[in-house]
Amino acid sequence: MIPVLSREFLGILRSPRALAALLAAAVAFSLLVLARWPAGGIVDLSGAGSRGAFLVFAAALLGGVLLLVPAFPASSIVRERNQGTLLLLFNSPISAVGIYAGKFLGVLAFAGLVLCTTLPAAAAVYAMGGVDPWQQIGLLYAVIVVMATLSIAIGLLVSTRATSPDAAVRVTYGLVFAVAFLTLAPHALTRGTTGLSATIAEWLRRLSPLPVVMHLVGQGGAVGGGLLEKDAGVWQFIVGGLGLAAVLAVATILQLDHRLFDRSRDAGTITDDQSLWVRIVRRLVFLVDPQRRKAGIPVFLNPIMVKEFRTRRFGRFHWLLRLAAGCAVVSLLMTLAATNGTMDWGVETIGGLLVILQIGLVVLLTPSLAAGLIASERERGGWPLLQSTTLSGWRIASGKLASVAWTMLLVLAATLPGYLVMTTIKPTMWNQVMLALVSVLLAVAMTLALSAAIGAFHSRTAAATVTVYVVLMILYLGPLIIWAFRGDPFGEQVVRGALSITPLGAALSVIGMPGFTQYELIPIAWRIAGTICVASLIVYALQVWRLLRPE
Repeated sequence: MIPVLSREFLGILRSPRALAALLAAAVAFSLLVLARWPAGGIVDLSGAGSRGAFLVFAAALLGGVLLLVPAFPASSIVRERNQGTLLLLFNSPISAVGIYAGKFLGVLAFAGLVLCTTLPAAAAVYAMGGVDPWQQIGLLYAVIVVMATLSIAIGLLVSTRATSPDAAVRVTYGLVFAVAFLTLAPHALTRGTTGLSATIAEWLRRLSPLPVVMHLVGQGGAVGGGLLEKDAGVWQFIVGGLGLAAVLAVATILQLDHRLFDRSRDAGTITDDQSLWVRIVRRLVFLVDPQRRKAGIPVFLNPIMVKEFRTRRFGRFHWLLRLAAGCAVVSLLMTLAATNGTMDWGVETIGGLLVILQIGLVVLLTPSLAAGLIASERERGGWPLLQSTTLSGWRIASGKLASVAWTMLLVLAATLPGYLVMTTIKPTMWNQVMLALVSVLLAVAMTLALSAAIGAFHSRTAAATVTVYVVLMILYLGPLIIWAFRGDPFGEQVVRGALSITPLGAALSVIGMPGFTQYELIPIAWRIAGTICVASLIVYALQVWRLLRPE
C-alpha cells in the first residue's frame, strides 16, 4: 500500500493545479473570516458576528470539498489503465486491497492537507467567541471528512468503469452533487406525509451533508423554506456516509483485477446490411435506427457540427431523443408531484422548481459537452487534422458551438410541458413564464460561451471539465448561498448584487418564487449575462484563431 500511497499523494502535489488549490483555499478562508472580523476594536458580546462568520466558513468549507476533491479520484484508475501502468500494478506483489487503499488514502491525504489550510480561519472564528470548539467546529470537520471520504469512494468506483478521464470526471461530479442535493428532493415532495415513501425520503435526506451543516451553524430552519430544517442527524449522516463509502469500496476492490482489460463488445451489424425483413421490423420499432448507415453531409450544414454529433458520445440523434424524452418525463412528474401540494406551495413555487430543474440541467450538461470542444481535439491529435483542412476558423468555432447549443435547446424544449401545466393552473402567468424562459436562454448562452472559452485554454479534457465545473458552481451556487443567508450575515444590497451575477436569480424573481420576489433583477441580470457571454465568445474566437495559426 505504501508505494501506491506515496505515488498517488506526491503525484497530486506535483500538479500546479493542486498547489493553486491549496493557496486559493488558504487565502479565501482567511479573507472570509477577515471580512467578518470586528472593526474598530469593538467586540460583539452577543456572538452574532462570530456565528455569522462560522456560517460563511462552514458553507465555503463544504463547497470547497464538493468542488475540489472529486476530480482527483475520478481520473486516478482510468488514467493508469489507459497509460498501461495499472497492468504493472496488477502484476506486482501489491494486492487489490493495497492498490485501492493506497489510492484512497493518497487522495484523502491531499483532502486533509486542504482542510489543514483552513485551520487558521477556524481558530479565528473560535477566537471571536460564541462558537463551541467541539460541538460545532469539531463536528463540522467530521462531517466534511465523511463527505470527502464518500466523494473519493464514488470517484474511484466510477474510475474503474469509465473509458476516459473526462467521462469519469463528468459522472463523478454528477453523482457527488446528486448525493449532496438531489437526495433532498424526495423529502421536499413528501414532507408532512407518512408511509413508506416518506420514510425512504427521510433516509435519503440523511445522505446529504446540507441539513447537517445547517444544523451545526444554527440556520437549518431558516433555509430553503424549511427544506433543511434543524435536526440532530449528525451521527446518522456520519454512519450512513461511511457505510455507503464502505459498500462502494468493496464494489471497487472486486473489480481491481485483470478483468478490467478483458471487456469485449460485439461490434454489431449495420442495419443496411441485414435482410429486408429485419430492416422492415427495425423501421417499425425504432423511430431513429441507431444502426443505420448515415447519409452524406449536405452542403448547407456545417461539417464540424455534424462531425461533433456523429462522434460525440450520446451525440447521435437517437440518444438525443432519449435524453429529451427523459427530461420531459421528469418535468411532468415534478409538476404532477408539486401540483398535489398546490394549496400549500402555490403555482409560483412550482414555476421556481421548473426553473431550477432547467438551470440544473444547463449547469450539469453544458460543461460536459462544451469544455472539451477544443481540448479533446488537442488531446487526441485531431487538431492538426482540422488545421490541414480548408475550413476557416469561424466555421470550426461556430460548428462546435452549434453542436452544443442545439443539444441544450432540445433538452430545454423537453421541459416546457411542465410550464404548460403551470399556466393551465394559473393562466395569468404567461408573461412571467416568457420572461423566465428568456432568463433561462441567457443562462444557456452564458454557460456555453464561458465553458467553451475556458476549455479552449486547456490541452486535456478532464482538466478543462473540472475547471469549468468549479467556475460554474461558484457562479451559480455562490449567489444562492448568499441568498440563503440573507439578513444574517448578508444585507439586502449584497444579496441583490449576488443574484444579479447570473440569470438564475432573475428567472426565480420574475417567476414569483417565494423569497425572490422582493428583488428587481431585470434588466441588470440580463445585461451582466450578455456581457459575460459576448466577452467569453470573443476570448474563445481569439484562442481558436491562435491555435489555428501555423506552428
